Amino acid sequence: MSNYIHNRFASTLISWYEDHKRDLPWRDTADPYLIWLSEIILQQTRVDQGYSYFVRFVQHYPTITDLAAASEDEVLKLWQGLGYYSRARNLHATARIVAEQYKGVFPTEYKDVLSLKGVGEYTAAAITSFAYNMPYAVVDGNVYRVLSRIFGIATPIDTPQGKREFAELADELLDRKNPGTYNQAIMEFGALQCTPANPDCGRCPLSDMCMAYAEQKIGEYPKKAGKVKTRNRYFNYLDIRYKDYIYLHKRTAKDIWHNLYELGLVESENQLSIDELQQDSRFREIFARAGKVTIKPAFQAKHILSHQTIYATFYSIEIENELQGDYLQVKTADLEKYAISRLVDRYLEQL
Repeated sequence: MSNYIHNRFASTLISWYEDHKRDLPWRDTADPYLIWLSEIILQQTRVDQGYSYFVRFVQHYPTITDLAAASEDEVLKLWQGLGYYSRARNLHATARIVAEQYKGVFPTEYKDVLSLKGVGEYTAAAITSFAYNMPYAVVDGNVYRVLSRIFGIATPIDTPQGKREFAELADELLDRKNPGTYNQAIMEFGALQCTPANPDCGRCPLSDMCMAYAEQKIGEYPKKAGKVKTRNRYFNYLDIRYKDYIYLHKRTAKDIWHNLYELGLVESENQLSIDELQQDSRFREIFARAGKVTIKPAFQAKHILSHQTIYATFYSIEIENELQGDYLQVKTADLEKYAISRLVDRYLEQL
């Protein structure tokens, strides 16, 4: 690549960024804790949704040692509604690692940052370039889109060859004098200007060097090899009430919503009728000593996750005796203290 193209690409992006960047709190700081926190929150999350979570986390945990001192349940509760809960668990685990192994000081070396839980190459590059101005190029969805369109790269981004090719190009284009600003600029450019759908190419300062625009193939980039297969799951949720109590249990298996609380659950291979549910051996085991059981359908929902779709039916259940087994009996008024999935929260909201 010629120096002219390299220099013009970088300088145009940075100039555009200075004129169009959004005023975001994690951009007005070089504090690696705040930058790391924002990056973890914004993984798989839109800025407008993640903004309020960032503010709340900073208010609750002003420093990484404050976050480390919190319980996992507290962190998961604060995270509730943001999804991809492994991010919250990794966030908490990393805070404790930094507090214990680095004496509360966020690591400054790229390899040490990369070794932290939940931190991949993109996040490590973002943190070290934004906080320390180190020359590591970021490659996220916005960067893939900008580079693939401008340079007409047809290699699928979800293949090893594509990941390698884009990483090498991103590193080649990086402004090594201003890596932090450049990285911010190319990501913001992808988020606001070179958008996934209907980009305003007529006002794009790079349109004259954009191969996708020249070929009128903007919508075809970036290329992907294929979609990830999804599976359907059928959840029968049991909202079990005894007097002023509701029953919860914790999801401890290595599955979605790990360590979150939820209602009683019978998962089935297909949708069950209320009679089929009551005949299920797992249902009978739950209520073996509950005395009289009054059950009625209460709510149905379709909940889409990245690799699976959940078809949920909620049942309102009143029992005569206290429930036995591995369940937590909670005062209904105290339910808000427990971290639950967005799906269960949707049900509770409509009650």
